[in-house]
Amino acid sequence: MAGFDLLITAVALVLILEGILPFLSPAMLRRYLAQVQAMDDRSLRLGGLAAMLSGLGLLYLFGP
Repeated sequence: MAGFDLLITAVALVLILEGILPFLSPAMLRRYLAQVQAMDDRSLRLGGLAAMLSGLGLLYLFGP
């Protein structure tokens, strides 16, 4: 059951972090999303890959 609790904690932290920008500056979020919408698929995929690899690296360095 500890693994499930850890998963719920991780999801909760992601939701908190994702909610900071819309809460603090909705106008900035709209500008950011307009820029993302204008990006081509390749750039979005590379950004997603970079984010995943960064997360994996952090888990490797600081994870359990």
